[in-house]
Amino acid sequence: MTNRRTVFFVSDQTGVTAETLGRSLLTQFESNEFDLVTVPFIDTVDKADAVVRRINATAAEQGTRPLVFSTLVQDELRARFIPVAGLFLDFFEAFLSPLERELQTRSSHTIGRAHGMKDSGAYDRRIDATNFALRNDDGSRTADYETADVILIGVSRTGKTPTCLYLALAYGVFAANYPLSEDDLESGNLPRLLEPFRAKLYGLTISPDRLQQIRRERRSVGRYASAEQVRFELRGAEGLFRRYQIPFVDTSSFSIEEIASTILSGTGIERRSRP
Repeated sequence: MTNRRTVFFVSDQTGVTAETLGRSLLTQFESNEFDLVTVPFIDTVDKADAVVRRINATAAEQGTRPLVFSTLVQDELRARFIPVAGLFLDFFEAFLSPLERELQTRSSHTIGRAHGMKDSGAYDRRIDATNFALRNDDGSRTADYETADVILIGVSRTGKTPTCLYLALAYGVFAANYPLSEDDLESGNLPRLLEPFRAKLYGLTISPDRLQQIRRERRSVGRYASAEQVRFELRGAEGLFRRYQIPFVDTSSFSIEEIASTILSGTGIERRSRP
């Protein structure tokens, strides 16, 4: 029997941290189903009390205790949730108190530090990196490759564009991507324009079944999504990666976050925009 629960992510800012941490924990409970509710910008007692009433009403209606993940910073607001009719999981209380004891220093309890603009340089770099990724998407422009931190290569629909954008937005990494053409795959040679940047290249591949599924959703007719074409392209790309000793990752069952982390770990590129 499936156990269904309502989950509240409560935050005094955007709720991104509460969602990220909470969702990571919930993935460990595959047999359960969850209805997710994010309640951001809870920065007054009145707003906190309104959320508590909403949670209590949900508990009464459904007959089960909602789960409440909180990243509220202010003690006054957090205290309003102590008697709530749900399981209140307070990330700041769980981690800040032990840190305060270990560091022998009281935390500042400043709202908005997790995703704020305290480091304008890092923010500006993420914007510049995002613009760079958009300008240098899908081989449309190669003049900026000297500036790139990494250049992702692979056949169409292996996840190059979303990975570049995630690397830019999350870490301020200047990532370009270049699609391997059928001519490249038939010759088995690295495109000449990529030769000067071999040290920056990182390959993406994927299982034939997964790539065929993705391509069928985009273009179901013609050779593009055929099993023969998919196998030919992937075999050629992986052969090229091995011939030129280009590191690569299979994206078949990886999230964008996992692909990006694998690339950063494998290349040693600095994660500039994380605390």
